[in-house]
Amino acid sequence: MIQAHSTNLLEAPKQDFKQDIRAYFDYTAPELDRWSRRNRYYYGDLARLHQFIIPPGCRVLEVGCGTGDLLHATAPAIGVGIDFAPAVTAIASQKYPEFAFYTLDAEAIEPAQLDPEHRQFDYILLSGVLGYLGDIQAVLQRLQPFCQSHTRLILTFHSHLWEPLLGLAERIGQRRPQPPQNWLSMDDVANLLTITGYRSLQRGNRFLWPKFVPGIAGLVNRYLAPLPVVKHLCLTTFIVARPQPVPSSEQPTCSVIIPARNEAGNIAAAVARLPQLGAHTEVIFVEGHSRDQTWQAIQDLVQTYRGPFTLKAFQQTGRGKADAVRLGFDQASGDILLILDADLTVPPEDLPHFVEVLASGRGEFANGSRLVYPRSTTAMPWLNMVANKIFALLFSFLLEQPLKDTLCGTKVLWRRDYERIAAGRSYFGDFDPFGDFDLLFGAAKLNLHIVEVPIRYQPRTYGSSNIAHVREGLILLKMCLYASRKLKFR
Repeated sequence: MIQAHSTNLLEAPKQDFKQDIRAYFDYTAPELDRWSRRNRYYYGDLARLHQFIIPPGCRVLEVGCGTGDLLHATAPAIGVGIDFAPAVTAIASQKYPEFAFYTLDAEAIEPAQLDPEHRQFDYILLSGVLGYLGDIQAVLQRLQPFCQSHTRLILTFHSHLWEPLLGLAERIGQRRPQPPQNWLSMDDVANLLTITGYRSLQRGNRFLWPKFVPGIAGLVNRYLAPLPVVKHLCLTTFIVARPQPVPSSEQPTCSVIIPARNEAGNIAAAVARLPQLGAHTEVIFVEGHSRDQTWQAIQDLVQTYRGPFTLKAFQQTGRGKADAVRLGFDQASGDILLILDADLTVPPEDLPHFVEVLASGRGEFANGSRLVYPRSTTAMPWLNMVANKIFALLFSFLLEQPLKDTLCGTKVLWRRDYERIAAGRSYFGDFDPFGDFDLLFGAAKLNLHIVEVPIRYQPRTYGSSNIAHVREGLILLKMCLYASRKLKFR
């Protein structure tokens, strides 16, 4: 009896908090849209953030959906909103009858409470709702059954640094009066995600100037807000997360794409040194305008090979490594796609490490890193190393995560994720002749879990590099500047 009494005492404050919040939203429901219109600049920025992350036509669930405006902005194929205030969901259903709205308590939600077609989602949104939840941990745990391996949670909330300013805005009538609520730091939310079975993929800050002032607000929010140090002063904080992976007992099949130009002496060795990868290994050579006997060497190998791999060979009609890689990816049948440069400076023997990372769920996009282990100056002259480190810093800034070696040619990803990158390529355009940036930028926009796998970089034993360092370095720099407008200063 003492234990039950103690539990009731602990539950009482949470239940009181929940009842107060529900009563608050039921009472203010008729005014929600009016306040949204009054602060349309802020809500418009929230919509743009979610539209950048979520491609149209997905299955989207919003927890604490309000009157449905944000859900509508994501243009979902299946849109579902839940809110615990009946007056709010009634308004949302009237405004957007094409979506499904449920009056449910997120802290006790069960899949059986929703229609069968509303139980699995690509994206789950918790926008501005964390402050009103009595038990955030319970909500995040309850959402797990609605997730698939590729599901992304997007959580947006106000920076706790803005609490005094927002309180002032309420007192002078510039913000809707608020009930008492939680104020969480980014580390608080990241920790809650970790203990409830999620992994944070991206953390970000945006929106430094919350009121529209022509000629000032746009410049501040687009160019000043993303800068280091300054970004920590922004109003909106967001985290994108995924469910912690559950390793599969099934071995994936693998396709190794080997772009080859003027690499005749490395063709046989590429296959001879390649270990078995996953349940089956497919090797796809793509030859491009060689001046030596590369294409003949590939044909001879394909015709005489009697080993465990499936070998395929194609000649590209276009130009550049990116074109060759895309041709190979289009012809691949494996679950996992791997790029192996034909110069063999990345040892084929290291590829099982990449497959293990993806198969175990510890990463979704594996980028090789040549800058961890010692390497000879023959393999990477000092100028190349400096350039690699400079571009790594630029990428780390653009993608909001640390990367050590963005220019390593070995990149490994699931074929299903590559298909999503290819489908969304129009956002960046066909601007990358090398393919490295195209894949990294596409993976970052999809919020794939990008990890780096160290490799022991070796000097080439045949031929010479096809890289024109100065010209291609300038192209890479131009691509970084272009991508900064698409990813950072948008």
